[in-house]
Amino acid sequence: MTALAPTLETFFTQRLINEKGVSQHTIAAYRDTFRLLLTFAQRQTGKQPCKLELEDLDAPLISAFLDHLEHERGNSPRTRNARLAAIHSMFRFAALEHPDHAALISRVIAVPAKRFDRAIVTYLTPEEVDALLAAPDPSHWIGRRDHALLTVAIQTGTRVSELTALRCQDVHLGIGPHVQITGKGRKQRATPLTKQTVAVLRQWTRERDGHPGQPLFPTSRGKPLSRDTVALLVAKHAQTATHRCPTLKNKTISPHTLRHTTAMNLLHAGIDSTVIALWLGHESVEATQIYLHADMQIKEQALARTTPPDIAPGRYRPPDRLLAFLEAL
Repeated sequence: MTALAPTLETFFTQRLINEKGVSQHTIAAYRDTFRLLLTFAQRQTGKQPCKLELEDLDAPLISAFLDHLEHERGNSPRTRNARLAAIHSMFRFAALEHPDHAALISRVIAVPAKRFDRAIVTYLTPEEVDALLAAPDPSHWIGRRDHALLTVAIQTGTRVSELTALRCQDVHLGIGPHVQITGKGRKQRATPLTKQTVAVLRQWTRERDGHPGQPLFPTSRGKPLSRDTVALLVAKHAQTATHRCPTLKNKTISPHTLRHTTAMNLLHAGIDSTVIALWLGHESVEATQIYLHADMQIKEQALARTTPPDIAPGRYRPPDRLLAFLEAL
């Protein structure tokens, strides 16, 4: 076994799990990154993953792997950058374990993240929200579960990983109804619930009748829903909702779209961005700026408060023949 294998094992068991205490979601994301990387390196070098040397994972191979993710696997620049962040983290750890490979490691760490255009966030209007919530079939158990899940997601703005991790004990429907959420970095927050959400959850928890530690939104076999399953059910109900609200046809609806919808609802209600950041569990208030960019109402209000300049319409005429020549180029 080469130096790479024990270094990678120590990185996961010692650095990530014991020292940093990262979540299972982070472990899974890093695991998938290196599983893809080692498989790619095996095809490139002809070596089994357990026989790969640290030198085999040099900067050119890492760059080729990132291009493979984007062009062959169809990953977005965000996913590509997330994979690169995991690789950088492991190589920074390897720099402490193998100082004799400092030059190779520094070149890998120097591989830059890819810049990309930041699109305006997609969110649902009140009419689209009503259509989506009406899409699940209330005559079936799964339909009632999906309705409760969508209601909680839209009102609380939970991430999909937070939504699937909810347990029956996390919902408090008494005085000061709220849901207890464990977010990124194992940070906990309490999100209040509206009367409508309380009514839906009271009916669902009564039907669910689960023990405190059991998942709030389980599969038909009582297991927690996966993130992929939630994404599929959101897309399915969004497709059904297009019959009632045709504007949904022009939008790609994902679980994160529901989170954006929560933020935009709070913004339209006049809630301060610092409160929105706390509501969503953001690390920084700056993360909420994307919703300001997406809100046309705020921009239109700003436009209405400005005084247009008193300038007669006309076409610019260069005052000089030479300037006119340059202008025409």
